[in-house]
Amino acid sequence: MPLPDYLAAFRPRLPSALSGYTRERLWKDAGAGLTVGIVALPLAMAFAIASGLKPEAGIWTAIIAGALIALLGGSAVQIGGPAGAFIVIVYGILERYGLANLLISTACAGVLLFLLGFFKLGVLVRYVPISIVVGFTNGIAVLIALSQIKDLLGLSIAKMPADFFSQLGAIGEHIDTLNLYALGLGLACLLGLLLWQRLFDTATRQASPFTARLAQLLQAGKGLPLKRATHLASRLPGPMVALLTLTLLAYLLHLPVETIGTRFGGIPRALPDFALPDFSWATVRLLLAPTITIALLGAVESLLCARVADQISGLPRHDPNQELMAQGLANFVVPFFGGMPATGTIARTVTNVRAGATSPIAGLVHSLTLVAVVLVAAPLAVHVPLAVLAGILLYVAWNMGEWREFARLRRASSHHRLIMLGTFLLTVIFDLTVALQVGLILACVLFVRRMSSLFQVVETSRSADAVSFELYGSLFFGAVAKLDPILTAVENAPQGLRVRLDLQSLQSLDVSGLDVLEQLHKAIVARGGRLVLAGLNAQPKAKMERSGFLAKVESL
Repeated sequence: MPLPDYLAAFRPRLPSALSGYTRERLWKDAGAGLTVGIVALPLAMAFAIASGLKPEAGIWTAIIAGALIALLGGSAVQIGGPAGAFIVIVYGILERYGLANLLISTACAGVLLFLLGFFKLGVLVRYVPISIVVGFTNGIAVLIALSQIKDLLGLSIAKMPADFFSQLGAIGEHIDTLNLYALGLGLACLLGLLLWQRLFDTATRQASPFTARLAQLLQAGKGLPLKRATHLASRLPGPMVALLTLTLLAYLLHLPVETIGTRFGGIPRALPDFALPDFSWATVRLLLAPTITIALLGAVESLLCARVADQISGLPRHDPNQELMAQGLANFVVPFFGGMPATGTIARTVTNVRAGATSPIAGLVHSLTLVAVVLVAAPLAVHVPLAVLAGILLYVAWNMGEWREFARLRRASSHHRLIMLGTFLLTVIFDLTVALQVGLILACVLFVRRMSSLFQVVETSRSADAVSFELYGSLFFGAVAKLDPILTAVENAPQGLRVRLDLQSLQSLDVSGLDVLEQLHKAIVARGGRLVLAGLNAQPKAKMERSGFLAKVESL
């Protein structure tokens, strides 16, 4: 039996993507998955550590969530896993509610995400104004950067507070514990990644003019051809290159810096255990706000990422409802293995596409690559300096921010400026939950104000016993006050006044608008007059007919 129209069928992209699958496509997917898996390793560890969790929480989230999203998702090439946008949220939930409640919030958010997709509500995410998205994205980028100052400078702070001003205070109080070796490693990592990005245009896989000249000088007429050398170098993931080279440097020089081993004792080589968090409905009610925040941010991030993948891959468009259902299942399962919230990740998805991915097989290979690396090379992770991971996250924060939007604000409308700057400041000073709530409310209020300003009432004629008005726009709850001139005309007119409303330019009518028309009709009839409606459009006419109002008045 077919599902009702308001329910989405569960149709993962994988089966259709494998139609006509060839060995050539398999090699492309395998190569892309291997590349993304290598890129994902340092990011997964960095995101978990910055969120206040152990590094393995990020790795196993990338493995489990990445595999589930690839298997069940609605996009052919999207890569799922831990994301930088969740760092601030997860850290705040840990500080306020504890680890067990973070796991419960993530699982509940997974259920909410699945229901959003199942009831075909994925399209609602697109109703979030771009000014809010840019505001909280830039705010999160600032908070991520601030959270990494401790490890970048090697400061001896037992535990960083969660809020903005307290973090600034803690850094200022402990600045005398600055570790120059850590600072040197962190800056070398950050500058190296920025230089790597400048040397190679990852969007086109071509060398920049500066790179070409540098390669010519280095080769001095020998070695690989220039085109092949720059092509091979451009395919190396910058974060992994920085992680390996700087970790090796710190190890060989015995630099006195904090590492994963000194803080966490290393990464377990065994598979994570399945464990049920202490669940109760009373706890769930208390965690409503963080649950909604995780679900909303996960939905926005994943669908934005899927849209980017559609634009650059040329593959069939993603199914937003199926993608939300897959994200929901992934976030429901991951907490049982000690993981953190997961979503679609733009940086890894773009890397996947640029590396030649053609199907979700690349996402599965990405997860298997991470499993292999963890099981084989986990003991080596103890030597990774935390300052290097801080440099990687500062690079992520820099790329995450839409900094040019601040310069464009002077040409934007006052509504856009107010919502974007308000969301940005609230995200930085308070938290993302408050920023999203206030931003959405503010956007709704400003939208109502703008729409009400578009509604107009114009008097077109007047005589001793008749008056005509023309209505333009939408008559809804935010615009009903503009009918006051008609009410005033009725109250000040003699008995038997005939009021004509020309509605050919009235596009829509809501319950509040209909109610004020009924009140107007009663006032006119009470003074022995008549209300005439002319030029009704389809929506207002249908509304009046259903309510029975149209039968009470004279219409032309």
